Amino acid sequence: MRIVIAEDDSLLREGLALLLRAESLDVVATTGNPAEFLDAVGEHKPDVAIVDVRMPPTHTDEGITAAVEARRRQPGIAVLVLSAYVEQAFATELLSGGASGLGYLLKERVGRVEEFLSALHRVADGGTAIDPEVVAQLLTRTRPDASLNRLSPRERDVLALMAEGLGNTAIAERLFVTEGAVHKHIRNIFAKLDLPPDDRADRRVTAVLRYLEDTQRRG
Repeated sequence: MRIVIAEDDSLLREGLALLLRAESLDVVATTGNPAEFLDAVGEHKPDVAIVDVRMPPTHTDEGITAAVEARRRQPGIAVLVLSAYVEQAFATELLSGGASGLGYLLKERVGRVEEFLSALHRVADGGTAIDPEVVAQLLTRTRPDASLNRLSPRERDVLALMAEGLGNTAIAERLFVTEGAVHKHIRNIFAKLDLPPDDRADRRVTAVLRYLEDTQRRG
């Protein structure tokens, strides 16, 4: 796995590089601003980019803008975005259009090495990873709409873990249930959210989008 890091905090940037190299991952470049990051992507053609949301010069959304541009220039590059804060709009936008190979983690998650590496590999493999704290805050800031209110507490637990990007096996391990039970809960979620099988849409992504979009709208 070839990785480019874009982070203006030099301590965190080099710490990430050391951590990843210790795991035998190939960090091909570390950069401190969007322009250097895009140059590095063009030069090294990495598999994954780890990008800070807020970067120079204004420290607002330069990292997101650069990540979007990187994916335009190199379709298929996986992007794991790091942020110091929960930013609801980006968490919802992350899954728009059934996006794959995208992740959103709070920077504090980096210190939980096993979780961070798991999210990184999931994103590199084309999956989605959303920080559990983002999901938790979205859930507690609002009331569910009528369709989400049909879900049982356990089904909501499963949907929240789906929103983090976990697959059925990981959900089963987190909830201490069988994969069969998880599969049954997901079938129930699809039925209660009126999501019939449709080759044109990924029901799993659609369910998560409904969950995140509703919490953002009512937050």
